[in-house]
Amino acid sequence: MKDSPTTGHNDAGPSHGSVGTDLAAPEGADLENRFANPGLPAHRYRTTDIDPAAAKRAERQVSTIFLLSAVGTVVFLVGYFALPIDDDKSFGRLQLSTMVLGLGLGFAIFLIGIGLVHWAKTLMPDHEQIELRHDIRGTDEERRDASNIILDGVEESGIMRRTVIRNSLIGAMAILPIPAVVLFRDLGPLPGEVLRESLWEEGVRLTRDPDGTPIRAADVTFGSVFHVIPDGLSESSHPIEEKAKAAVLLIRIQPEDVVPLEGEQAVRNDWDYDGIYAYSKICTHVGCPVALYEQQTHHLLCPCHQSTFDLTQHCKVIFGPAKRPLPQLPITVDSEGYLVASAGFPEPPGPSYWERGASE
Repeated sequence: MKDSPTTGHNDAGPSHGSVGTDLAAPEGADLENRFANPGLPAHRYRTTDIDPAAAKRAERQVSTIFLLSAVGTVVFLVGYFALPIDDDKSFGRLQLSTMVLGLGLGFAIFLIGIGLVHWAKTLMPDHEQIELRHDIRGTDEERRDASNIILDGVEESGIMRRTVIRNSLIGAMAILPIPAVVLFRDLGPLPGEVLRESLWEEGVRLTRDPDGTPIRAADVTFGSVFHVIPDGLSESSHPIEEKAKAAVLLIRIQPEDVVPLEGEQAVRNDWDYDGIYAYSKICTHVGCPVALYEQQTHHLLCPCHQSTFDLTQHCKVIFGPAKRPLPQLPITVDSEGYLVASAGFPEPPGPSYWERGASE
């Protein structure tokens, strides 16, 4: 006998994988009869399964983790009341308060999860089992069996006999909702007309964001975009909140490119100044800044959820989840040639809120 010059296999022996060999699968062959079921590997017992002292040690570890979770909740509460931001609205105080609240609540939730995982991995049974598929709705006997399985799971978890773990978990879970209850305090009274009002009113100059430089109409060239805030924003009592309502985009396009409005809306045809238009920068979807402008198409885009507004159609929504056009700010010029508002926004800027329909 000699080897094949191409494969090196013995010519007298069967080819690898050819029909009739042990490895090939003849048509119609029963795989279950050809391959033995390897079964499950031998169960490996954990230290806590065979050593009561190790099990007791793991129980203390789990309880300690749950107690540390309770400490995290207490830290949240202490930080909430010890670091109020009602009187001190500085960035440093806001940053410190946010860090303490976030770390406290984060550790409280995180440690409960860690405790549950450690409990399951060290003390709960970890034997392997096979559960065959069955119809969604079982028989009455199967449903009783399912109930018994749940009861067996409770028994196997040891929650009834491991009182230290049970009580520490109950304690951690009992105080965990307290931060949520405390946070309801920050909801405060209903906003009333606050969301409808902004710093824009007749005669308020349009200034550059963020330096507050007034803008002359002659400085606004075709295709240019200015990010605008109202004059005096920095002197307001709540400049950040006011900017969230008053931020404006200023754009100049050819007046003939804009489709004129008709009917009751025709009055808005005179709200620009020589092709200079001012629209709210706050998207009417969820309040993201609309800061992208396509000069060729005259489209304003929101980068958050891709809402698109057509400037030639008075910022009508042409794509995306936004449901309303961007509110337009009526503008004109003062005696010195600076752009000023001729009135405030005709409608609330930004996304909808629960009293919007009733207040309009």
